[in-house]
Amino acid sequence: MAELQLENVKKSFGQVDVIHGVDLNINDGEFVVFVGPSGCGKSTLLRLVAGLEETNSGLISIDRTDVTNMDPADRGVAMVFQSYALYPHMTVEDNMGFGLKMTGTPKGEIAKRVHKAAEILHLENLLARKPKQLSGGQRQRVAIGRAIVRNPKVFLFDEPLSNLDAELRVQMRLEIAKLHKELDATMIYVTHDQVEAMTLADKIVILRAGNIEQVGSPMHLYNDPDNVFVAGFIGSPKMNFLDATATASKGNTLTVTLDGYEKVKIPMTIKGDHPKAGSRLSVGVRPEHFTDNGKVKIKAGIDVIENLGGTSYAYTDSEMGNPLTIELDGGHNAQEGQLFEVGIDPKKAFLFHAESEQRVR
Repeated sequence: MAELQLENVKKSFGQVDVIHGVDLNINDGEFVVFVGPSGCGKSTLLRLVAGLEETNSGLISIDRTDVTNMDPADRGVAMVFQSYALYPHMTVEDNMGFGLKMTGTPKGEIAKRVHKAAEILHLENLLARKPKQLSGGQRQRVAIGRAIVRNPKVFLFDEPLSNLDAELRVQMRLEIAKLHKELDATMIYVTHDQVEAMTLADKIVILRAGNIEQVGSPMHLYNDPDNVFVAGFIGSPKMNFLDATATASKGNTLTVTLDGYEKVKIPMTIKGDHPKAGSRLSVGVRPEHFTDNGKVKIKAGIDVIENLGGTSYAYTDSEMGNPLTIELDGGHNAQEGQLFEVGIDPKKAFLFHAESEQRVR
């Protein structure tokens, strides 16, 4: 195990800046997930940690040792890629121990580590098989086992579940979570799937265009996002954003008026500086935070209802052109094509500046 630190890390490919001065601390034993849309730099940042890419500037340290210019093999990291990259002619046991064999590790030690990893990953009965005889989930476990036998200081996962079907992804998420608890190891995991991030991470790092937007625990990011990007990225289905205007201010209460919806007014508790009257704002409401008994009522026409059993989702086409997603309980009586009234609890709503997209707190 080890702590990891990045200080003002930058990376460019030619004239294109990909990572823009990233600062990040990862504590010993933490499970950290890099998440963001395609092209945000999360895999590049992971490869910089692994030493597969060279930094243009900045410092990377592992276990308080500067590894910025070290070879990948000397950094004490092990990486699991999206592709299993198993040798088809080798058995599971040989695949898992091959890296140790190349570094001259004694045969007895290799066998000991491989069998220990196989026990952790429930691969004991598969050691004599070859990759073509394994399922996708089993192959990915072998790839993870190949990393475990190296006893690394930091485990790196680069979208390891992308090649699996939906059911296997859920199963492997659980297995990786249990693996982290059993090994108590420092792990960095890259994904574009915010559900994976929320279910696996101790700490999530949200990236956009090579910059860190926010760092925090899954529930901290869900309950206290810094900006529209984070608020919209964390949570499934994503947060709704309603255009609004600041209209009145008194004490800690800022009253905003929604565009459309018959100019419905929402009183928001704001402890900091209040936007001036007339300022353009955005009110964020999560689908699960609409309620029948909310203090503020809005009406919207329902286009489509997805019935999923215990939960349903109504999709509306609002007057201002921003469709809403509203979570309904399994016993709802909403119907497609009807004008539906739903409540908003101002205490669970978020307020953002329309131009900067930063949170108004």
